[in-house]
Parts: sequence; structure tokens; C-alpha cells
Amino acid sequence: METRPSHDGQGTPPARELTEDLTDAQLARYARHVILDEIGESGQARLLSARVLGVGAGGIGAAALMYLAGAGVGVIGILDHGQIDAGSLHRQVFHDPDDTGRARVDALGARIEALNPDVTVARHRQRLTEAGAAALFGDYDLVLDSSDGFAARSLVNRVCFRLGVPFISAAVSRFEGQIAAFRPAGGGPCYQCLFPSPPDPDLVPRCDTVGVLGPVAGLLGCLQATEAVKMLLGLGQGLAGDLLLYNALEQRLDRIAIRKTPGCPVCGTA
Repeated sequence: METRPSHDGQGTPPARELTEDLTDAQLARYARHVILDEIGESGQARLLSARVLGVGAGGIGAAALMYLAGAGVGVIGILDHGQIDAGSLHRQVFHDPDDTGRARVDALGARIEALNPDVTVARHRQRLTEAGAAALFGDYDLVLDSSDGFAARSLVNRVCFRLGVPFISAAVSRFEGQIAAFRPAGGGPCYQCLFPSPPDPDLVPRCDTVGVLGPVAGLLGCLQATEAVKMLLGLGQGLAGDLLLYNALEQRLDRIAIRKTPGCPVCGTA
């Protein structure tokens, strides 16, 4: 397969033609996937033709997208307007001190391209807005939401449900993390069913004010990437309709069902 060029963010790259014929180099690279009965050559080919957008390229998003790049997801979009700062390096371990001040989409995009030349990177250096998301999300098969704050996650939820694009949302704070998956086409609940109104800011403070244990962000990114591969290939029992809670201090995982709200303004019948 030819090395695919990076993308400047003006739209998204053209879709890769789906073929189950892997090159010898690809068979060698993805051998540990191919020998899995649940994936095989056909599943790996589907990953190579998949298009995933990461909203946020911080500790969670960077880990998730790097693992998806390793897995051979053919087109990876990065939506982020921020820069790398020294205080982020304890959890954004794919960067080094020389990257400080560099745009996250550029630094992470370069890392992905260096890791896997099969992957095309689409850099979307922009703030998350309703109009921008509506113009962009429909170009992707799946959205990974690692944005910061209730307002941003609610925006991703609204646009994904409006366009019918599945998404996986993950967040961390201090020693805890949470992840949930949503399938608009499946008629299940949405993020607003889980959080119908903005929570008290004192109950969900930002990482820059209360801190976060670095590995917890990486763990949530790995969970997000795992769920993404499963969702793209239809494997196993997914998280759609459930919320998974992780507590690092107690080393505990709890899974709870999200109840659909009949009158939800996002996913309800109205």
C-alpha cells in the first residue's frame, strides 16, 4: 500500500476503497490482529477503511488515537484548538518537552504518521462549535469524544444524534474516569439522558483545578480505543447504553445502565 499523505484539515480525505486483500507488509504488521478469529483479514481491512474523529487531543484523546493508529484505522481526524503545555506532559506521554507550545493537532498528527504510514491524518485545528461539528462529524464513521466539560460533551451528543453518528465519550478527574458509548441509530439513550441538566461545577471540577493522575487518562484512552475497534467491527458486548465508572484508588470498575428519557429533547420521540 502506498504511504498516505497527511491532511491539512480542509474537509476530510477521500474514503479508502474497501478490499480484503492485504499486502505482505500489512499482513506482517497486523499479524496479531489477523490471527484473531474475531478479526481476521476481513476485519483488518475494515479497520483500514474506517474513519474515526477524535474530539480533543489531550491525555485521553491522544492515547486513544495512537492506539487506533497502531490498529490501522485508515483515516484519523483530530479536532483540537489547543497547544501542548509543560503541565500536560505527565499524562500526554506521546509528547516531549520540545513539543511545548506546539499545536496538539500537529504534534499528535506527526506522532501518528511516524507510527503508521498506512494512516491518513486529518488535522482540524479549530474550536468545537455547533456549526463546525455539524459540517464535520458526518464525514466520519465514529467520533471519540474526550472534550473537556459538560457543554462540549453535550454539543457532541446533539450533533452526533442529529447526524446519526455513533460516538464514545470519556472523561477523567483526579483518580476517577468514566466512559460511555452511544448509538443514535439504535434508538438507545443519549448523553443528555444521563445528564439532563448541567451539573454543579463544584461537583465536576476541571483537571486544571483539581488535578488528575496521569495513568488514569491513559487507561480511559485505551478503553476508548478498545471500544472503538469493537464498535467498528461489531465485536463482543459493547458499552452502548451503559456507563462504565473507574476508581483508581479502589481499583474498581462499576457498570451502570443509562435509562432513556422519553421526553429527551435530543433523542426522545419529539
